[in-house]
Amino acid sequence: MLKIRKMEYLTSKWMIGIYILIGLICFLLLIGKRSVHSTISIKATPNQVWEVITNTSQYSEWNSVMNLLEGDIKEGSLVKYRFTQEEGKSYDIPSKVKKITPSSLLNQGGGTIGIITFDHKYILEEKKGKTVLTIHEDYHGVFVPFWNPEPVQKAYDRLNKDIKSRVESLY
Repeated sequence: MLKIRKMEYLTSKWMIGIYILIGLICFLLLIGKRSVHSTISIKATPNQVWEVITNTSQYSEWNSVMNLLEGDIKEGSLVKYRFTQEEGKSYDIPSKVKKITPSSLLNQGGGTIGIITFDHKYILEEKKGKTVLTIHEDYHGVFVPFWNPEPVQKAYDRLNKDIKSRVESLY
């Protein structure tokens, strides 16, 4: 009798609905991956580009995309940026500084695990006397398939141009 009730429970409409919901969430987690990628060549050394990227106190003078509101760029610290995708659309984004390799890598990340997370990297590489700066961001989560990354892509393209202009005007 107990086995029959247990079987009825496991095959009830509610449980079948829960199975379907769990399957859908797993499916969305599997397909919920996107990224944006922007690269630019700058006539400067990686050290010079690094100085501009990490001097957040001067962002308001040249940076049309990001403004540091809270925190310091130190490994392990929590920071909050005001991220401006396009005119009139700004968002406050908290993140954690995950890894710093001076003049080479600044890696930050945040978001809500399972819903949407981001892994943001500034990657600096010296090539033929210039610095190739790449801004790369990976996204994961169930919300990602329903999200359009194009405004973020455009903002990072604009940010790379801002960084290039700032660095080349200083050095």
